[in-house]
Amino acid sequence: MLSGADGPITGAELAAKFQVSRQIIVQDMAILRARGAAILATPQGYVMPGASLQPEHTAVLACRHDPDQTEEELTLLVDHGVKVVDVIVEHPIYGELRGLLMLESRHDVQNFLSRLAETEASLLSSLTKGVHLHTVQASRQAALDKAAEALRAKGFLLSD
Repeated sequence: MLSGADGPITGAELAAKFQVSRQIIVQDMAILRARGAAILATPQGYVMPGASLQPEHTAVLACRHDPDQTEEELTLLVDHGVKVVDVIVEHPIYGELRGLLMLESRHDVQNFLSRLAETEASLLSSLTKGVHLHTVQASRQAALDKAAEALRAKGFLLSD
């Protein structure tokens, strides 16, 4: 199912399709990933990366802001037609820590922020005093350039 899908499939959807619990799906995905299957667990569901999921242009943006500016940063990016693939921080003990985001719309951003509030989880950037990287993708380089300029104008983009 994942290899033929146009987008993410949630654990709940897979569980309903195969008439098993969501926990069985989580366990099976862990086993498949441990065996080398290229399955990504994103906030929107499971995906197998493929050519159709890879826009032509990719960049890594270094940012810094307070936690209460997260919505503004993410909304700014998606409003410029940019997909926010992940967030990356450099931890002094563990090295690079990466969280998949896969945010493409204001709806995705609001769902992310709702889950953040519901779980009372901390942002990865809280480990690094707000400093973090985002891998971003767009179908046009101009969209990435305009998004970076908008981040710079807000003071979120670290100097290049």
